[in-house]
Amino acid sequence: MIKDLKLVVCDIDDTLVVRHNLLTPRAKRMIKTLKEKNIYFGLASGRPLYDLDHMMEKWHIEPADMLIGMNGSSLRDAVHQKEYTYYLMKPEWIKETIEIMKQFHANPIIYEDDTIVCVKRDTTVISSALSGHRSIHKVDDIAYLYQKENAKIMFRIKANQMEEVESYFQAHPSPNYIGFKTQPTLFEFTNIHTDKGYALRQYCEINGLSPEQVMAFGDTSNDNGMLEYSGLGVCLKNGSEDTKAIADVVTDRPCTMDGWADFMEKYFDRRQQDGE
Repeated sequence: MIKDLKLVVCDIDDTLVVRHNLLTPRAKRMIKTLKEKNIYFGLASGRPLYDLDHMMEKWHIEPADMLIGMNGSSLRDAVHQKEYTYYLMKPEWIKETIEIMKQFHANPIIYEDDTIVCVKRDTTVISSALSGHRSIHKVDDIAYLYQKENAKIMFRIKANQMEEVESYFQAHPSPNYIGFKTQPTLFEFTNIHTDKGYALRQYCEINGLSPEQVMAFGDTSNDNGMLEYSGLGVCLKNGSEDTKAIADVVTDRPCTMDGWADFMEKYFDRRQQDGE
């Protein structure tokens, strides 16, 4: 158990909240408890910082002390009011992924600020734009997607293709970028050095925190670096097997049953019982 807890950081989808759902009253109470105990609270996501700002407004909670966006390419240190960008995808790498993914008839997508840029405006793109309050920019020339660096490129595919796509990139790894599933129908590519754990490490160094003072929560592969860096890495009960394998502990309850808040309540109860 962490005795000198200074920071709690949570992945969002299927860790803190069920995808596209509101934050529960129980989770809100726990975030308020952390603030009252002078423990920093952070959010980490594959989404852009713009989306995280919108989520916090929708949830009616105070701004987080730390935001990690785009799987670690973006960091906001709210304590010092500064933002940082790390490890982007180069244009030639983006072009290469587009060429490779053609065999899977995938729909490529990038973010530009609060806009989704796509070649095909299908139902999944429209749904994503609505849920994230983004506009859609459909382009006729696919080269627009790789005219400059970007934090990531995403591809919408059919759910029954995901295993085949994952297997392909396991067999054909790139020295420059890495591909991974973030939703049943979404496969993403980022710079091979991009990692939520790297951004978390930068935040801790800036604010004088040691890994032993950090507790991190996640549910899938893109959370692994963050959990491994932290003094206590916690995987939700509903998490993927690889994330459970590297976590220090797995919650008793899944995200649908407020697994994060339940774990934190038990943590503070144990500390109280120990007289801390």
